[in-house]
Amino acid sequence: MTAETTLSTFTATDGNNVMVQDWLLDPNVKLRGVVIIVHGLGEHAGRYDHVARQLNAWGFAVRGYDQCGHGESHGARGSLPTDTRLLDDLADIVDSTRARTPKGIPLILLGHSMGGLVVGRFVSLGLRKVDGLVMSSPALDAGMNAFQKFLVSVLPKIAPDLRVGNGVKPQFVSHDPAVVAAYKADPLVHDRISARLARFIAEAGPQTLALAPQWKVPTLLMYAGDDRLLNADGSREFAKLAPKDVVTTQCFDALYHEIFNELDAKPVFDALKQWLDKRF
Repeated sequence: MTAETTLSTFTATDGNNVMVQDWLLDPNVKLRGVVIIVHGLGEHAGRYDHVARQLNAWGFAVRGYDQCGHGESHGARGSLPTDTRLLDDLADIVDSTRARTPKGIPLILLGHSMGGLVVGRFVSLGLRKVDGLVMSSPALDAGMNAFQKFLVSVLPKIAPDLRVGNGVKPQFVSHDPAVVAAYKADPLVHDRISARLARFIAEAGPQTLALAPQWKVPTLLMYAGDDRLLNADGSREFAKLAPKDVVTTQCFDALYHEIFNELDAKPVFDALKQWLDKRF
């Protein structure tokens, strides 16, 4: 049961505003943990309402936020004012969430796509203590061609704020036509990416993979086997390198990128529930 959904504005340490959405538990439901959802490139936290409400039904309070340059948060669409802005904002959200959560309650990060990369990099650097991590189709390998890699190596030095199309093809978001139509019609979804943000994605993936063998935070890695928006080999490589007793991996062979938004997402939610029940 969900008591209410609230929208609020959080002021980050750099003074900019971050839009935060909370899915609160009914007061009569025992709190098992808190999940922070981190969305992907070009989208926003509100697209995860159905995921949050399912987590509520399992006893988890949920907090989502619009990352810098996305949704209703600060920054031009697709921009990144500093190299560490996405990680800094997540640290602020974790700190504020810890401050309002009863002591001893587990805190879990759930990130999708670029958000999966952000939470993975965040954990790999040990920026804050978290109790669990869920990565959904994380952008560990953005699938850039040689020319794109060249641009990412050059453009951030001369025009870090230059924004171009992000290359996301909506038809490959999901097999569900309704999801694709809603994605295209959503006024808070955009197709911009700056040179600095592209460099962050290009560099953070390999940096996170390099630290996979030393992984210590209990992690569920779920990814789409038929991903057309990024290279699923990044997830496969992480699964191969990470300790098997720490990282649980499941590939959904026939699914497109947004595994929680597919025509048959029940196996995805079942895998998430099974992992949460075992760990928390």
